[in-house]
Amino acid sequence: MEKYKRNERIGAIIKILADNPNKVITYNFFSEKFSAAKSSISEDVLVVKKIIENLEMGKIETVAGAAGGVKYVPVMSIEDTETFLEEVCRKLMDKERIIPGGFLYYTDIIYMPDIVDKLGRIIASRYLHEKVDYVVTMETKGIPVALMTAKYLNLPLVIVRRQSKVTEGTTVTINYVSGSSSKISTMSLSKRAMKKGAKVVVVDDFMKGGGTAMGIVNMMMEFEAEVKGISVLLAMKDPEKKLVEKFHPLLMIERLDPMNGEVNIYPFDRIKK
Repeated sequence: MEKYKRNERIGAIIKILADNPNKVITYNFFSEKFSAAKSSISEDVLVVKKIIENLEMGKIETVAGAAGGVKYVPVMSIEDTETFLEEVCRKLMDKERIIPGGFLYYTDIIYMPDIVDKLGRIIASRYLHEKVDYVVTMETKGIPVALMTAKYLNLPLVIVRRQSKVTEGTTVTINYVSGSSSKISTMSLSKRAMKKGAKVVVVDDFMKGGGTAMGIVNMMMEFEAEVKGISVLLAMKDPEKKLVEKFHPLLMIERLDPMNGEVNIYPFDRIKK
């Protein structure tokens, strides 16, 4: 088999780890792939660790034991996180985004791959050391952010639907009340979507009164699941009293005035560093 030089192995190891965040890759895998001794791979990993961490591109963690290996932990530096979120705020505060009726257009933001990738990475960093089985979201606009969060946590994504579909098989359907309009709506989830007793993280794009988030929490109770956290991209400051007590927004909408064309959004100060 072809032999690779150290610089070639190091480049390939960085690529493999970055493509598989939060997933343990064994030394055996690298050893067989590069036809190199484990001792050589171990030295390569030390170089990779130094490069990644010195450049503040994340962390490299090693796992001891027979089935051990190495994994890439995708954390962003505090400075990079703050700079990125401020940039997103500036994009969102363009008055042209204000839609009559008191809404804000941000679909293009959450469907921009490079932006949503970083949003998911930031949210995922909050739960990297939690024991979680699934990321759960509500269709449809929350899917991109939740999918990237699931990617960086190396977890499956579960999508709660507004209406049951034949292709989902047997479903659990519940009613929930919107926190802002008190309108009664329904949500459904296939019984095959997740195992009972799982630990989950709820991720969504937007929260106003917290009705949808509370509905998902109630849905998780039907699966005997434990909600380890609720994270959203955007949250309205008002009403201050949400239907869910603990949630973590990345950005807070303090003011949205369609009449005067004014919008004020800022990074939420409770972001876990």
